[in-house]
Amino acid sequence: MAPMTTVGKCSEQTSTRENHVCFRCVFNVPPCTRKFFTDKSPAPAAGLCRRHGLRRQVSWLNLRHVTEERLEQAIVQVINAYNRYRLPRHWGTGQRAAADGTKWNLYEQNLLSEYHIRYGGYGGVGYYHVSDKYIALFSHFIPCGVYEAIYILDGLIKNDSDIQPDTLHGDTQAQSAPVFGLAYLLGINLMPRIRNLKQLVFYKSDKRQRYEHINALFSETINWKLIETHVPDMLRVALSIKAGKIAPSTVLRRLGTASLKNKLYFAFRELGRVVRTTFLLDYIGSVELRRTIHAETNKTEEFNQFVKWLFFGGEGVIAENIRHEQRKVIKYNHLVANLVILHNVESMTLTLKDLKERGHHIDHDILKGLAPYRTDHINRFGDYTLDFDRQVSPMSYNAKII
Repeated sequence: MAPMTTVGKCSEQTSTRENHVCFRCVFNVPPCTRKFFTDKSPAPAAGLCRRHGLRRQVSWLNLRHVTEERLEQAIVQVINAYNRYRLPRHWGTGQRAAADGTKWNLYEQNLLSEYHIRYGGYGGVGYYHVSDKYIALFSHFIPCGVYEAIYILDGLIKNDSDIQPDTLHGDTQAQSAPVFGLAYLLGINLMPRIRNLKQLVFYKSDKRQRYEHINALFSETINWKLIETHVPDMLRVALSIKAGKIAPSTVLRRLGTASLKNKLYFAFRELGRVVRTTFLLDYIGSVELRRTIHAETNKTEEFNQFVKWLFFGGEGVIAENIRHEQRKVIKYNHLVANLVILHNVESMTLTLKDLKERGHHIDHDILKGLAPYRTDHINRFGDYTLDFDRQVSPMSYNAKII
């Protein structure tokens, strides 16, 4: 693929007819300045671009016009454009997604900065939901001390793109019983990666029930009476989430206590035990299922490396001291990553089409081994100059590669 700067890639994708209209309505700013918003942060783009001295103007537009909601709308448009290509269909069906977090550095002398025990250092956690087609669907910025599984369902509920997964994978933290219970009522098939399988409890439906060969796995029994009593309350919670009245993370935070007064917590936990036991039986009985979960969670790890590679200014430290501005930096970076992925798929599609026309053999087995996280052709350094007069070819959505 031809070498290009990150701003060049972003400006090319936003210059196409489909995305041009989208970005204009999202940001509601003049076209000559709109392209600056495709960088991870407005100030570095303004300082490095020599054609227009717009540092103050871009910073002002960022504060007055760009919001998290508008950035999310732009991200959705990029995802929808990406989903129209044929190449990503060889990587996944769009029915699966995986969630994982990565640490972002903040300055230590920051009231919002927290020390991360596992990763070390001060910062926050960027939490991403990545489709099995490699594109990131949603992003959060959460404190280091928060249990990540609380936010695992938000990404699918708030996802407005054309890619609508119904199966969600996660790391070991996602095996919480209340999360299983709430996901089940929301119609989400939760399939996390299991690390400490021996420490998990399998629950019987009836204590008098005996299972041939696997009875030793089961040590406790489900309290069906508790579930039956609180079914109306649990359904009301699920309907409120579906209606957009409350976020799943808000509910899971309230369910994060085992207080005897919190009867709804025990009901969700009991329902989650039923769902999790069924999943664990499938997990230990299917090698293919374990391979699929491992492969999907690896995609989130690859995306984390890719998105951190694109965030190279300021030694990878988020310099903002306001929480909503920190969240916007994560959204900016998410947008840039998706635009580069979109550009890579466009370039890969044209290259594969050219190889096919030359007589090279290309099949599904070859294509499924590719990925859009390519960085060798990207120049992150130097002058960030933009050529607004450059003509951009239409996107090759329907190009045949097989």
